[in-house]
Amino acid sequence: MKKPGTILVDIEIDKLTNSIENTVSGDVFDTDIFQLLPGDIKLIKSVEWQFNWRDQFKLNDRETYKLVIKDNPKIIQGLLSISDQRDHIYMHLIESAKFNKGKNKIYTGVPGNLVAFACKVSFNKGYDGYLAFDAKTALIKHYQETLYATHFKGTKMMIETPAAIRLINKYFNK
Repeated sequence: MKKPGTILVDIEIDKLTNSIENTVSGDVFDTDIFQLLPGDIKLIKSVEWQFNWRDQFKLNDRETYKLVIKDNPKIIQGLLSISDQRDHIYMHLIESAKFNKGKNKIYTGVPGNLVAFACKVSFNKGYDGYLAFDAKTALIKHYQETLYATHFKGTKMMIETPAAIRLINKYFNK
């Protein structure tokens, strides 16, 4: 049973790239991930996002990050909300920008990039890459296959050290 107020992760991991990749040209673009700042909130228009990221940003128990193409910080490709649980990182919410969803998306690799970043934060804090999240039941097998995540109990999933290393090496060892 999930905790009241828990949002289930329901993003499709479309492709594990080494950055993000244009779906038409195949061009790969280097990315940066920055902590969301108060000035960034005006860039987040509610009609372009499924979740209320303004509210997420205001919560004191978590940090919110934006994924952008290097040298183009005003166009947010995806967002991530995580918190430090003192022995692992918990991923509350992850979302690709509206233009990176569906069959006409512009870029692939956004969700994988953000998950790899969360694993990297876990390593940086000394948690060996451990990342936990609650997944939509229909996507549990998908996360096992794409992220090498372990299904723990109910909707709870975790990415353990070997899977975290694999993701980090894919996105951050250039």
